Amino acid sequence: MTNKAVTRKNILRIVATIGLGIMALTMVLPLLWMISASMKVEADVFKYPVEWIPKRFNVIENYKEVWSGRYNFGIFYLNSIKVTLLTTFLQVLISAMGAYAFSKIEFKFRDGLFLLYISMMMIPDQVTIIPKFMIFRSLKLFDKHLGLILLGSFSIYGMFLLKQFMTAIPTALSESAKIDGAGHGKIFLRIILPVTKPALATLAMLKFVWTWNDYQNPLIFLKSEKLYTIPLGMTKFMTEYTSYYSLIMVAAVCAIIPLLVVFLFGQKYIMDGMMVGAVKG
Repeated sequence: MTNKAVTRKNILRIVATIGLGIMALTMVLPLLWMISASMKVEADVFKYPVEWIPKRFNVIENYKEVWSGRYNFGIFYLNSIKVTLLTTFLQVLISAMGAYAFSKIEFKFRDGLFLLYISMMMIPDQVTIIPKFMIFRSLKLFDKHLGLILLGSFSIYGMFLLKQFMTAIPTALSESAKIDGAGHGKIFLRIILPVTKPALATLAMLKFVWTWNDYQNPLIFLKSEKLYTIPLGMTKFMTEYTSYYSLIMVAAVCAIIPLLVVFLFGQKYIMDGMMVGAVKG
């Protein structure tokens, strides 16, 4: 390759890098503005030109008002952590067990049942809201976190995702374990789950984000204010603090912190899963 071709290639690479950097910056700017606004006094929030680094900091007062003022944001935060963690754990566990059954256990009508199960993905969630509401109310699970947790513990997509991953695992691994006397429980816990860790982490992250941001189900299945999750709490907060944008930004920043933490700790497993899929492909 000539020097001219190498130079042209490097220039194109630099231009592409700058372009992608500008695109990434435009996506990050709203987040940066939100963080900046949460540290300002109310009079400086919409000051133009924008002060990305506030000249007058009001961090302690703003965050104190949200967390320990007359509006108890901490209760909604704890409710969301409780519901999200339990729902994520149960869905990953149940989806993994279902995926193992459909991918590693031979039984009659397995493929037909799998197609029937997958076909339920075509039914929108909004169609089943009323039947779910009536069932949960008859079971005394309405206006309870337990009902909300059970509602999100079953996922067709989650089972499908893990089933596709487990299908790619060589059958020889489980067959050799059977020869050594291992049952399905031991094979599932000691062989299949460790191998599917990237897929499990991916599903857990997706479910965590979806449950944390879920507004529809808590709105319908929760009535008591003390049981509200973050989305409902944010709605109530914005209703009461309509003109206090600095405080609204504080609440928004606090709401996204768990999502950022989960992404930072879980991105490694997602990248590992992508690499495994690329090698298998």
